[in-house]
Amino acid sequence: MLAVLAVIVASPAWAQQIQTQGPPSIVTRGDASVKRAPDQAWVSIAAESRASTSAEAQRLAAEAMKAVDSALSRAGLAEAAIRTTGYSLQPDMEYVNGRGRVRGYIARNQVEARVDDLKKLGAVIDAAGSAGATSMSGLRFDIKDRDNVEREALRLAVEDAMARAKSIASGAGSSLGQIIRIEEQRDSPVQPMYRMATMSVAEAPPQTPINPGELEIRATVMLTVGIK
Repeated sequence: MLAVLAVIVASPAWAQQIQTQGPPSIVTRGDASVKRAPDQAWVSIAAESRASTSAEAQRLAAEAMKAVDSALSRAGLAEAAIRTTGYSLQPDMEYVNGRGRVRGYIARNQVEARVDDLKKLGAVIDAAGSAGATSMSGLRFDIKDRDNVEREALRLAVEDAMARAKSIASGAGSSLGQIIRIEEQRDSPVQPMYRMATMSVAEAPPQTPINPGELEIRATVMLTVGIK
């Protein structure tokens, strides 16, 4: 009697579980990537100055950056393509027998330059170095039409997911029904933009060669489709 009673009590929950299950479906993932040659670049350029007083260090850094800005303008960059990304003023410390003293000050001004014509990139880097920039870093490339390239990658990812689902359904002796859900995987890894390691301007050769290569834009989707 107890066993029979247990079955009767459990039956409603079991029946509810069966009722909440949807029609037969396949859940699969689609991946795609699109490669394009970059047509835009950014480079960080800094001018650093040292002096015995903070005011003098700031003055020297300002003069150096003005010279860099002028050189970038002569290299063909518009004013809107140059923006300040950092400024710092700090004491230059030295330590003797465990005691520190301020021996001067260091002022550093940093800008980021956007280059929309990659043929000018090497000339921009050379011009900045010749004008008094003390360091350049963070060279990165991108695609101006990135939105459309990303959409193309998404379209191909959906096609890949549908092809996978069709193969799965065929293996199970079924065919595809209606699409139930498509979800873009935004947290999927994106191919990073190429970067150039920090370099000393004094070591940069004249007519700096730059090889942008290709950028890879990736997309991933999750597809749920019914089978029949």
